[in-house]
Amino acid sequence: MGDVPIELLGDYLPLLADAATYSRRARPEDLVAVGLLGRRAAELGVTPRSAIQLYLSAARRLWQQLPAVVRSRDSEVVRAAAAAVLHVVDEAVASLAEGYDDARRQMARWEENLRREFIEDLLRGDADVGRLVERAQPFGLDMARPHQVALAAPAGQLNEAQPAIRSLERAVVQWAGDRDVLVATKDGWIVVLTPADTDVPGRRTGPKTLGELMLGELDRSARGGPWRVTVGRPYPGSYGIARSYEEAREGLTMAVRLRFDSPLIQAEQLLIYRVLLRDQPAIADLVSSVLGRLTQARAGAEPLLDTLDAYFTTGAVTTETARRLHLSVRAVTYRLDRVKTLSGYDPTDPTQRFTIHAAVLGAKLLGWPRNSLTIDR
Repeated sequence: MGDVPIELLGDYLPLLADAATYSRRARPEDLVAVGLLGRRAAELGVTPRSAIQLYLSAARRLWQQLPAVVRSRDSEVVRAAAAAVLHVVDEAVASLAEGYDDARRQMARWEENLRREFIEDLLRGDADVGRLVERAQPFGLDMARPHQVALAAPAGQLNEAQPAIRSLERAVVQWAGDRDVLVATKDGWIVVLTPADTDVPGRRTGPKTLGELMLGELDRSARGGPWRVTVGRPYPGSYGIARSYEEAREGLTMAVRLRFDSPLIQAEQLLIYRVLLRDQPAIADLVSSVLGRLTQARAGAEPLLDTLDAYFTTGAVTTETARRLHLSVRAVTYRLDRVKTLSGYDPTDPTQRFTIHAAVLGAKLLGWPRNSLTIDR
């Protein structure tokens, strides 16, 4: 029977012998016992093919050892014995397979729960480090290596993008290798964890960064798009993974709040915004002092803020600002003059540009003027 434990047969052979000798069918409790053996086979790691082959081989050998039946001159006796044996084999194999499948499903749910709990603790960063290192080993994670975390947010529901997730996982494993890689879902996002200190040969000709790989792969899918991807910076250790995840998560939040056009955001791009947010009362005071009087404009402050944002984004190029806003150059110039008149700050003056640019960034972060600038101190 090869490497398959013979004890997995249980009382199967006596069942076959009774069927051949007395045309006796298996009782329900006998089939339940066979189902439990199927579960045991799954727990031992026996393949379903090997387990079923064990039962079929046992039936063939038993039949060959029943000369009184096989050599009977009465064809009806032989036919009845064969039919009874085949019936028991059919029911036993079906029960064996059902028990095996039940055990595999239960094991898969258990493994998925372990995986989900591990990822939750890993990304939260407050679990026991020693225990976390032990739990990381079955997933092939070396916690001493630097890792980076990237998040992908779909435009719609994540459960509608399962094919995209499977395709992305294959692409990430091919790009980064099958060690120290995790692809999971959390809070409606795809979470990708990869090492940051490895050099895979295929990377020399493929995407250079994790973010480029993810966005390219997801954009090829017809489900879930358009996608937005943010990538945290790499850090070593278990706390480093949680830190990288927090940067990526914060990046998604900021990308939505700041209405970024780019679908790919690196954590480095958000450093200035994180600096501004460290002292929200101060940035609120700056916005109020520098931009507060823009609300006196006929159309309110928002058109002027949009113009300033586009103007600074394009490097203070008026023609490019006009193209982005679908306005004439004259209209852009007029709006910049209105900003100067109302606020007292000239956005075209290099010596004043930094102050008003910081105020515009702060307004975007705080959602002003839609939101109040009142900050709890």
